[in-house]
Amino acid sequence: MVVIRNYQKRTRIDIQQLKKDSRELLRSYKLQRAELGILLVDDRRMKELNHRYRSMDMTTDVLSFPLYAKMKEIPDQGEILLGDIVINLTAAKRQAFRYGNTFREEVRRLLVHGFLHLMGYDHERNTYQRQKMKKREKELRDACQAVD
Repeated sequence: MVVIRNYQKRTRIDIQQLKKDSRELLRSYKLQRAELGILLVDDRRMKELNHRYRSMDMTTDVLSFPLYAKMKEIPDQGEILLGDIVINLTAAKRQAFRYGNTFREEVRRLLVHGFLHLMGYDHERNTYQRQKMKKREKELRDACQAVD
């Protein structure tokens, strides 16, 4: 199940597409019965969260709050709460323009990136992990695009 909470009002977004992409990510990991939370925020709210949870006094594009440190810790039966992904839609608009993506592509990129953090990927650990995560991001973005 995907629960989306929109805490910003300025940027319009296709919630149904976001849910569809999220369900595809869950399906790709055989986690269809898991619950995933997605929070949509603006720069101000993201800066507050980044300061509170990472002691960084600046905004960012996406934050993940996993309930499990590694994928192997996720139970294979019963209720599964994966965690939350916070997506900054203001940053997504800026980055879409900067990187030559559509807004929809950029939101998908941030969703996939945040989801992989929930699955235990960490691009900040070392070069190998960064390359591994980047490759998996592309695979998952392609999978989401294929079900459009």
